[in-house]
Amino acid sequence: MLQWKHVSPISLQFADDCNRQFGVWPREHWITTEFGGLRINLVLKRFGSNIIFSNGMQDPWSRGGVLKNISSSIVALETEKGAHHVDFRSATNKDPEWLIDQRRQEVEIIQKWLQEY
Repeated sequence: MLQWKHVSPISLQFADDCNRQFGVWPREHWITTEFGGLRINLVLKRFGSNIIFSNGMQDPWSRGGVLKNISSSIVALETEKGAHHVDFRSATNKDPEWLIDQRRQEVEIIQKWLQEY
């Protein structure tokens, strides 16, 4: 039985659809329980390594990202002009200097990790 504290008609419809189609009820707190929720730093410190959080501050999701280094191998890079995964796109001769620098930093970090292993 679904016992969500804060539900909307849309989420109730979604839950009913899940139950009807798949025979399961959504678990309201599963993601925060499984992955640490708002305490993601603690979870990553305990279980994570060799992660780069590349934050382009033009991305509307950026404020919810990891914006500070968690450890020496869990690194947050931030660029004011970047946006969602722009640094993952193919390089071109029109790339601005800040993007070239962002990619250079990422490559240097990854090369360091590879040398350690």
